[in-house]
Amino acid sequence: MIAIWVKARVKPAERERFLEAIEVDALASERDEAGCHRFNVLQDEQDQTVYYFYEVYKDQAALEAHRAMPHYVIWRAAAETLEGPTEVIRSRTVFPSASAYWAKARQPAKPARAKARAKARPKARPKVRRSRRRRG
Repeated sequence: MIAIWVKARVKPAERERFLEAIEVDALASERDEAGCHRFNVLQDEQDQTVYYFYEVYKDQAALEAHRAMPHYVIWRAAAETLEGPTEVIRSRTVFPSASAYWAKARQPAKPARAKARAKARPKARPKVRRSRRRRG
């Protein structure tokens, strides 16, 4: 397994564009790539312009396949949202070591922005059944 930590500093004015692009890449990577076992995006608590990506790939071939995916192209097109180059640290996973852990079933994920739009839509009022009283 290959684990990668990426540190990215974002231009404050470009934050929304950055978040949209990295969300597409992260969710599609886990959903569509058999060799991508994890893609988390974290924000630094002290500096809100700093983000970290934690990515885990089955092997080098899976990492290379990731870089050829359409969602990665969307992320790379947003590179000008960054202040300078990213910092990358490559490592190997140690624990959990069971391959079953990394072979978890994938759940389809919707981008958070799509969820927010869905919540903002008014919901239809539920039909209320009125009980009929028998006159007697």
